[in-house]
Amino acid sequence: MSETERQNPNNHQNTIIKSLIQCLNLIIPYLPPIDIASISSSCKTLHKITKKVTNTRSCDASRGFENFPTPFINKIDSKPYDFFYYTQNQTLPINFDTFLQPWGTYSVKGLVHDFCLPNTKICPRPDFYRVWSDPFLFRVEGGSGCECRSCGEECCCLDEKDELGHECGPSCLCGLECGNRVTQRGVRVKLKVVRDEKKGWSLYGDEFIGRCSFVCEYAGELLTTGEARRRQEIYDELASKRKLSPALLVVKEHLSSGNVCMRINIDATRIGNIARFINHSCDGGNLSPVIVRSSGALLPRVCFFASRDIQENEELTFRYGEARLKENGLKCFCGSSSCYGILPSENT
Repeated sequence: MSETERQNPNNHQNTIIKSLIQCLNLIIPYLPPIDIASISSSCKTLHKITKKVTNTRSCDASRGFENFPTPFINKIDSKPYDFFYYTQNQTLPINFDTFLQPWGTYSVKGLVHDFCLPNTKICPRPDFYRVWSDPFLFRVEGGSGCECRSCGEECCCLDEKDELGHECGPSCLCGLECGNRVTQRGVRVKLKVVRDEKKGWSLYGDEFIGRCSFVCEYAGELLTTGEARRRQEIYDELASKRKLSPALLVVKEHLSSGNVCMRINIDATRIGNIARFINHSCDGGNLSPVIVRSSGALLPRVCFFASRDIQENEELTFRYGEARLKENGLKCFCGSSSCYGILPSENT
């Protein structure tokens, strides 16, 4: 302790308090809601910090990873947001016992930055927290293999049935500015997550979205079929007791013979993106899931395009499937004129 601090002990105490508060500002954004709630009532300072973190989380479900913030809007109950880890792409299964990702306030080189400020239209993207990369890409040496020369405008090169898309990828020499990389630049339409009394959290458009516009990719953990089936059994049990809203998507590509030639299991229950909030609609909804293949990519991705013009404040939905094997399955609240009353279910 310096001579000045000995003469002014209050200044020394204030310095310690400021350092402690700065540390808390860095630590609390890593905590899940249950831990934040438990420390919020400890003292006024912690309550103030946790309230700020909660408000910032409510401001953007994408944690700043996307081009626009996606706010949570809840006029039903007191739940301010839905907690999950964010990824923009498919990722290998995560060990959540050791995985940490901040949400609320980000720290860069010792400085604290709020990424969701009043009147902010576009939030900074904290690329330094992207601790995973797409492990399913490879680069072809000795040639571009670039398909973008055939695309004069922005497009995804959809086939006639709009079920399969082709884009430039790692084997191409072009960059993200290429018009044939529409689905690789993140979400570029304004969205919001709205709380519904029956459906829970639901994804809505926060601006007009034109027909054929790219909306978002379905991102999450890429699972083996065995792991997907194991998790589905657990999720079905928890969902029946309304303890969980699972977001496990199984996409099967069939040959003309009807046999399955490819299967993708993407689990966005614990780690995913805003697509995890898209609900089912028995009438097909307003989104079309498209399997997009990129040049040089080993595995395709599942992306959503607007199947028709979508108005501002309209919910975004798609058909989860056709089969309904469980007579006592989860209830469907899509509200369409063709609603079956039960959500689709099939043998995972």
